Amino acid sequence: MKQIAQFFLTGLILLGIVVIYDGFFILEEGTQAVITQFGAPVGTPKTTAGLHLKIPFVQHVNLFDKKIQIWDGDANQIPTGDKTYVYLDVTARWRITDALKYMQAVKTETRAQSMLDDIIDGTVRDMVNKNDLIEIIRSSDWSEETMAATNKNPGAAPKRGRDVITDYITETAAKATTQYGIELIDVMFKRVNYIESVRVKVYDRMISERKRIAAEKRSTGEGKKAEILGTVDRELKVITSTAERDSIGIKGKADAEATKIFGEAYTQNPEFYAFTKTLESYHDIIGNKTSLVLSSNSDIFQYLKSINGKR
Repeated sequence: MKQIAQFFLTGLILLGIVVIYDGFFILEEGTQAVITQFGAPVGTPKTTAGLHLKIPFVQHVNLFDKKIQIWDGDANQIPTGDKTYVYLDVTARWRITDALKYMQAVKTETRAQSMLDDIIDGTVRDMVNKNDLIEIIRSSDWSEETMAATNKNPGAAPKRGRDVITDYITETAAKATTQYGIELIDVMFKRVNYIESVRVKVYDRMISERKRIAAEKRSTGEGKKAEILGTVDRELKVITSTAERDSIGIKGKADAEATKIFGEAYTQNPEFYAFTKTLESYHDIIGNKTSLVLSSNSDIFQYLKSINGKR
């Protein structure tokens, strides 16, 4: 009897250890759990990391990831609004925000990826069909002037650009994923490949855009050049006119001073002044081979006679 009691006590201890061990579970960081009892969910999902309780043997812990996950779709050939074809390789980021909804509607990551294939691929195809090729490849910050030359389909959707289109795809697809407990964070065009005819059009557009920008830069440079040259010419004229004005003023003062000096000298000895002026005029008139016909009564004749000592 004693051995039976010891055996029974040992069994109870082991059973207690198993019950205690199965009655607790540790939820790691980055995971969340839904507790089910006979397959039916019990309570709200556990999202806080740490030690949690459950009923041993009866309840089961279903673990789900809380971290951001990657969805990669297959590259598809899709026609654009202007009837050209592109290969789009799309990627997206998503995470489980409601583990209970996710478990009831999806359960496994494989089914989640398949469900995202249907939702995202359909939304991407719909948006690409509504937009021209230029809207798929261009950034949303292109100017209206740039787009005016490339818009080939006046009936297409309003100008958006790749960034706006992907934001709209994310917003539209996210509305469909919330019913599965999934938050769609963003959708991005990972790669865009073109068939040969489309590739030539894209390259031509890129070349024409670069040429347009280069011509705009050159035009701006020429305008700056003309502005600088105009400023230089204007300043040069101002400097020249100021210098000429100053030189005329200096010359005028010098002439006035010279006239004043001549006047003062003339008033001091008018006869000597007249005599020197006469000599200067004779010097200008008579050269080495000069022949003069003079009247005997002229002053110059009388002066020449006085030089030779005859009167």
